[in-house]
Amino acid sequence: MTVTSIIVAIIVGAIIGALGRLVVPGRQPIPIWLTIVIGIVSAFIGTFIARAIGIPTATSGIDWGELLVQVLVAALGVFLVAGLYSRRGRRSAHR
Repeated sequence: MTVTSIIVAIIVGAIIGALGRLVVPGRQPIPIWLTIVIGIVSAFIGTFIARAIGIPTATSGIDWGELLVQVLVAALGVFLVAGLYSRRGRRSAHR
């Protein structure tokens, strides 16, 4: 991996993670770095799922179907992680 591909992965992860947060209703008590990590992981998983179900992922331009799958995966990731993150915070507050 080159430095450029790492920077692009972080930028795309931030965008996908932010879009995933927008899809999930309510406030998510997770930090921005966790949103970026969720976005990066969701981009990889979303691309894998899109290819598996036959959505073209190597077109000239923006692959809207792939992007939609990635954002849906990110929304699911944000929803799950926000639930776990908030529970962790409540447990430590009771100690």
